[in-house]
Amino acid sequence: MRSDIIKRGFERAPHRSLLRATGLKDEDFDKPFIGVANSYIDIIPGHFFLQEYGRIVKEAIREAGGVPFEFNTIGVDDGIAMGHDGMLYSLPSREIIADSIETVMNAHKLDALICIPNCDKIVPGMVMGALRVNVPTIFVSGGPMKAGHLKDGTPIDLATAFEAVGEHAEGKITDEQLYEIECEACPSGGSCSGMFTANSMNTLCEAMGIALPGNGTVLAMTEERLEMVRTAAKRIVEMAKAEGPNIRDILNEDAVNNAFVVDMAMGGSTNTVLHMMAIAKEAEVDFDLKRINELSDKVANIAKISPSLTTVHMEDINTAGGVNAVMKEISKRGDVLRLDAMTVTGETLGERIQDAEIKDTNIIHTIDNPYSKVGGLSILYGNLAEEGAVVKSAGIDPHMRKFKGPAVCFDSQPEAIAGIMGGKVKAGDVVVIRYEGPKGGPGMQEMLAPTSLIMGMGLGDKVALITDGRFSGATRGASIGHVSPEAAEGGTIGLLKDGDIIELDVDAHILRVDLSDEELEARRARWSPKKKQIPSKWLKRYSLLVSNAANGAVLKTEL
Repeated sequence: MRSDIIKRGFERAPHRSLLRATGLKDEDFDKPFIGVANSYIDIIPGHFFLQEYGRIVKEAIREAGGVPFEFNTIGVDDGIAMGHDGMLYSLPSREIIADSIETVMNAHKLDALICIPNCDKIVPGMVMGALRVNVPTIFVSGGPMKAGHLKDGTPIDLATAFEAVGEHAEGKITDEQLYEIECEACPSGGSCSGMFTANSMNTLCEAMGIALPGNGTVLAMTEERLEMVRTAAKRIVEMAKAEGPNIRDILNEDAVNNAFVVDMAMGGSTNTVLHMMAIAKEAEVDFDLKRINELSDKVANIAKISPSLTTVHMEDINTAGGVNAVMKEISKRGDVLRLDAMTVTGETLGERIQDAEIKDTNIIHTIDNPYSKVGGLSILYGNLAEEGAVVKSAGIDPHMRKFKGPAVCFDSQPEAIAGIMGGKVKAGDVVVIRYEGPKGGPGMQEMLAPTSLIMGMGLGDKVALITDGRFSGATRGASIGHVSPEAAEGGTIGLLKDGDIIELDVDAHILRVDLSDEELEARRARWSPKKKQIPSKWLKRYSLLVSNAANGAVLKTEL
């Protein structure tokens, strides 16, 4: 066992002495040592109950013949950090989480790993760290929260609350209506109930085979979820005793392919592109952004979940057959899903989904009746995004898939919020928010506040928005993010002026500004990127080392 290096031989007597201080007995030194990476934190709704999950996991590991060692990672709640400078820390937290997993697991030479994530950047951070360690690994997330409901029965969620701010600003709803939404949108513990980033990533863990079926859809704090936690804990002991498979045996090129296929089928958050590119790099999988469009042409969008369809939430997907039913249906279209890919349960993906079926075709459509014959995400290219930009095409009003309008430029998210609320944006405009990329932000803020304002003010089907920042999974509409190169590294988005005509064509994968190469070069010759004052030492280091969104916003390891 890998842990023998800290527990075998006479020279390890001091090490064993320290381990005995934690409660270990003679018989424990023959058992596998298993790391339990728990992301429990009080302030995040998807995490405040994870201490109990950790207790259940440790108990089940002991019963199965392993020795658990629980440790914690940090976590940032994107919703609470939204709309102020706290959001600068969200994406960088992914790197801290990855580093912490690598640090604890490798410093103590633990034999296997079970990860308990749920929200925001925590899932990909844990996946990235686990790939560096490369031991047997299982993911079991906290699970999604229930949808909220208004008194009249209308389902609502966090996206409703953000959009209600814009509606209230326009006088469309009263103080009392806003208060009801505030109180009812997030009714329980769990990751926010739509196909936002957390649930998108927990779903993709199923597709990659590193989690059990139901990981992305079974509600948090239910007996079904707790039984999944127990099952995962028992399985990780089996894998540890067998000394495999390791996570890199499962999360390989086939797994990355399958993750993007499911992402397309379910119209996941645009953040999944950012995180899956980073995960691919950690897994040493060569995956070019252009392949996403190739997959999109082959994968029908057969499920729409909030924010793309406000009446459907993760609990509805679970009742309708779950992610397995989505994968089974998509597999009927051809060989786009790699069914021979292995999973943590020891079966292939094809074996896992062979008996799955759609139980409600109003929620999960068939491939003969898709929402769209192409996938729910699209990568756009052009003189405004030479290395690519990302849009959740599943969340766009059909007539906005092709759009042209004058730019209204803002050099920060706060400036954009003030401008939108101040009436600077009109129907037909293209809002440009720049210097918010990984390097320029720094930290690549999510733009849920401005997009929700646009929706709430009734401009969602009349205005497009582009940014070198990113969007919350709760964002919908013609919102194009991850524009690369970003403004801070000399990207064309930094050269734009108010009134420049910007063209968007989702189906043709185009994002461009109607300016000649000569005009762009002339502007570039007179221009230099704006530099922000960065008071935070951590964010300053991050800005110096981070790559752009097209490369997953990963930190450079060589200068």
